Amino acid sequence: MEDLIAQFGILSNQALQDKSFDPATIEDLMKLFEIEAYKSWAAAELEQQQEVEAAEVAMQEAEDYMDSVMESAMDEFRRFEEEMEAMSKAEHDSLVARAESARKMGKVMVMENAATIASKRYIEAALNAATASMKSAWKGISTSKVHPS
Repeated sequence: MEDLIAQFGILSNQALQDKSFDPATIEDLMKLFEIEAYKSWAAAELEQQQEVEAAEVAMQEAEDYMDSVMESAMDEFRRFEEEMEAMSKAEHDSLVARAESARKMGKVMVMENAATIASKRYIEAALNAATASMKSAWKGISTSKVHPS
């Protein structure tokens, strides 16, 4: 392009100094400018297209990497979820077992309580019977009567 500008300068000076200068020479030079402009434009367009393609490739690589990272994160989340599910099920089962054990223990305690109450009442009744027997025996002794048996 610089050579064409230099040639245009030379032809311009020649046109100013030479009265028999052919203007078709400048038109030929202008066609060369046009061809050079198209070449530059095509080169710029090609360079832009290459940059677009490189950007698309980089974008695809970034998307693939992001998909890979997301899939890895989801796998890790699924494993974590399964682990938490197993832990919560184990804890639930443990609590159910403890509750069942406490319920059975409660039944045993109710039975023990009933047995304790029954034995206390039996002892009370035995004491009352013994007390009544003793009172009647003392009554008999205090009246000095002897029992016929």
